[in-house]
Amino acid sequence: MKALILNCTLKPSPAVSNTEALAKEFIAELERLGVHTTFIRVADHHIITGIKSDLGEGDAWPAILKELLASEILIIATPTWMGTMSSEALKVLERINGLYPKRDAQNRPVTFNKVAGFVVTGAEDGARHVVSEIAGALMDVGFTIAPQSYTYWNNGPGPGDNYLESDYRKEWSVETGKAAAANVVAVAKALKNTPIPGRE
Repeated sequence: MKALILNCTLKPSPAVSNTEALAKEFIAELERLGVHTTFIRVADHHIITGIKSDLGEGDAWPAILKELLASEILIIATPTWMGTMSSEALKVLERINGLYPKRDAQNRPVTFNKVAGFVVTGAEDGARHVVSEIAGALMDVGFTIAPQSYTYWNNGPGPGDNYLESDYRKEWSVETGKAAAANVVAVAKALKNTPIPGRE
């Protein structure tokens, strides 16, 4: 079983990413459960803004999309900015929307039988709102959303330290991430054994 993890931080490598730090806790549990993981920092790639799967020369999305289609699990990790997801996360969702009309050999959307999970960090509040936005978008294009399939960390109301600078309730975020990883894998295995049927 394979999982693709997209870190939608606004910071390209080698800048330190708080979102990556929490995502790695999720990844460690996926790997402990036998899942092969591929980690991509979206800001390191030139993904052209748009809603099609391939926008031509210089577009890095088709290679990332190939990894997505080869995976049973997609984890989107994003910081919270101004109470919502990062612009990189929104760009990813817009490009995933390009899959909407595509069907597999059983006439199912190519995203059917794929499970999504989420990691959100931020010095500000809004993580649950971000999870709801991303989950709703992915569900709309065919992904399955497992129960309690996310973890998050924020510093509470008002400005404050970032994830890597604080010890505030990080244990909760790590343990919740482990539980979310287990839930995502369980649902992915269930769908592998009993796939969502295609249309006649």
